[in-house]
Amino acid sequence: MNCPFCKQSDTRVIDTRLTEAGLAIRRRRQCAKCGKRFTTYEKAETTIKLMVIKKDNTREPYDRNKIITGLEKACYKRPVSGDQLEQLVDKIEEKLSAENTREVHGRTIGQLVMAALKEIDDIAYVRFASIYHEFRDVGEFIDEATEVINRRKKEMSGQGKLFDQNSKKEQ
Repeated sequence: MNCPFCKQSDTRVIDTRLTEAGLAIRRRRQCAKCGKRFTTYEKAETTIKLMVIKKDNTREPYDRNKIITGLEKACYKRPVSGDQLEQLVDKIEEKLSAENTREVHGRTIGQLVMAALKEIDDIAYVRFASIYHEFRDVGEFIDEATEVINRRKKEMSGQGKLFDQNSKKEQ
C-alpha cells in the first residue's frame, strides 16, 4: 500500500481490526519514510452491483463515498468521529444487502442515513435533513428542529421519571 502523503510503497500495518459488522477489515498503517499514519479498509467485493434510482428516475451505481461525503458535511465541527461515520455506513450497507435487491431508491438510502444520524447527533441530523428534504423556507427548518427538541425533551423527561422513582425508593 502506497503512503497517501509521500507516495512511498514501504508501509507497515500497525493495527488490524474487524469493523463492527464484520464486513471489512480496518488497518492502521505507518509509512517507513515519512512516519505518517493512515487508515485503509479491506472489504469483500459483492458480486451484485447495487444501482440507485434517483429522483428523476435515472440510475447510477451505488457509491459509498457519496454517503460518507454527505455525512462529513452534516457532521462538520460536531463530536462525531470518522470511525462512527464508517460504522454508520456499514450498517446501512448491511440493511441494503439484506434486502437482496439490485436497485434501491435514493430516498430509501436517505431515510436510513437520517434515522442513523438521529441516534448519533441532533445537529448533524437537522443539517442533513435540511438538504435531504430540500426545505424551501426557514419555517420548515424550524419545524424539523422543533421536532428534534420535543423528542429530546421527551427522552429527558423519561429519564427524569426513572430518576425520581429511584430516589423515592431510597427515601
